[in-house]
Amino acid sequence: MRGSRHSSRFMRFVEEFRQGLLPKRYTSKTHPMKPSLEYDSCSDLDELEYDLSSYHLIASNGDYRHISGMNLNELWGVFSIETVKLWEIGGPIALNIMCQYGLYAITVVFCGHLGPTQLAAVTLAQTVIATFCYGFMMGMGSALETLCGQAFGAGKVHMLGIYTQRSIIILLLSTFLLLPIYVFATPILKFLGQDHDIAVVAGKFTMLIIPELYSLSITIPTSKFLQAQSKVGVLAWIGCVALLLHALLLWLFIYVFNWGLTGAAMSLNLVCWINALAQFAYVVFRCKDGWKGWSWSAFDDMWPFVKLSIQSALMLSLEIWFPMSIVLIAGYLKDPVTAVGSLSICSTLSEWQEMFFVGINAAISVRVSNELGLGHARATKYSVYVTLFQSVFIGILCMIVVLAVRNHLAILFTDNEVLIKSVSELAQFLGVAMLLSSVHPVISGVAIGCGLQGLVAFINLGSFYAFAIPLGYVLGYVANLGVMGLWGGMIAGLALQTLLLSFVLYRIDWNKEVEQTTERMRIWGDQDSEMEKIKL
Repeated sequence: MRGSRHSSRFMRFVEEFRQGLLPKRYTSKTHPMKPSLEYDSCSDLDELEYDLSSYHLIASNGDYRHISGMNLNELWGVFSIETVKLWEIGGPIALNIMCQYGLYAITVVFCGHLGPTQLAAVTLAQTVIATFCYGFMMGMGSALETLCGQAFGAGKVHMLGIYTQRSIIILLLSTFLLLPIYVFATPILKFLGQDHDIAVVAGKFTMLIIPELYSLSITIPTSKFLQAQSKVGVLAWIGCVALLLHALLLWLFIYVFNWGLTGAAMSLNLVCWINALAQFAYVVFRCKDGWKGWSWSAFDDMWPFVKLSIQSALMLSLEIWFPMSIVLIAGYLKDPVTAVGSLSICSTLSEWQEMFFVGINAAISVRVSNELGLGHARATKYSVYVTLFQSVFIGILCMIVVLAVRNHLAILFTDNEVLIKSVSELAQFLGVAMLLSSVHPVISGVAIGCGLQGLVAFINLGSFYAFAIPLGYVLGYVANLGVMGLWGGMIAGLALQTLLLSFVLYRIDWNKEVEQTTERMRIWGDQDSEMEKIKL
């Protein structure tokens, strides 16, 4: 217990030391960024039983020393520090994102027990329509992740509220552009070749969940606002409460009141708005440093913000829409109910794991943007490599678990023996997909932290839509491999994307990224935060 307490306090001291936030008694008179050797025996440093002067991890500029000059113990020290930082941020974010995704996944689980048609319909509504719109909204909000993270790292905390308000405005306008997709879901699904009965049920369900779409205009910006400041514990608590409440309401509305799909939609709408308003209330009433009230500054420099938002939307949307496209193609196979159902179950399981790594994606994005804002190139690079190593390790474990329980994967979703057997046959592909999915969210998070969304968008376009989907179509239809062929094409696309993103990561010049971040904060961070405000 004593060692654990000292380790935690040591990590906190290291971070304050690197950011130059220590009291004067902890620093040298001649070198303010270096620790003084004349510690007060009664101070907290004495209790830590550590001496940074002998640890030799931090250079005079607050960044890490070059890794080539470190011994094994010092390398382990860097690894330990970055691991603690990663999971202090990534753990709660991952839990929150998994809970957010769980709202949709648990809806599929409950509706799936109403029958195969309801399972396929709700899956199409969630995977095709809702995912299409969610991907676009999440992408538009990811610009906020870049700007808030870098602004917080640079010490311009007052800009976080202005950026968040600007994002809320843009996302709210975006919901009206997406609304026709919800309204005309049935004809859209029919045009895409989906089964008539499934398309009709999916269209009715999509119309019922329109209120959930508007909640995203608040949920996404407020979550990015809190993530940038590492205030992630509250996100985890709100997400867990929302998930438990949704499960309770689904059981009550579907099995007690017998409201069927209408009850499921009502529960989803209600819980998503409770989640959104809870996050917004926390931002307004508990984050006074970043949220100074509504400001007219939110309307300034809209076009650069919109441009970065569109790049972010293309990057994430192309990635999120990819599984949706595979499910759509599966609708053309023989026995579409079984094909779509089995593929959607595997996709849901894969996305559960991927949502965990998207949490790590958000964490590394925060770390990268914060460190770039501080001007620490080496800390940025080392945090990326530590995160990537641990993500691959977790991906290998997930693959092993899936292969070990492949015959029981579908039981949670359905009692249909045909679907259970079909999912079991796809398990080997699912395991490989989970391994690949442990890498690309991390590198995508690095891209968001650096503001490289446009480049990653082109990589996603080429890997998924120019390569994977045509290959999956050929394997599934021409080679008559069915669902297994489609899944094989999907894995090939993930592999190509991972390879290209790894090359981009290898080629990044972190010192240049620091310079670009400094210039971005100089241009965007000098806005007057004391302009006329609209009181709440």
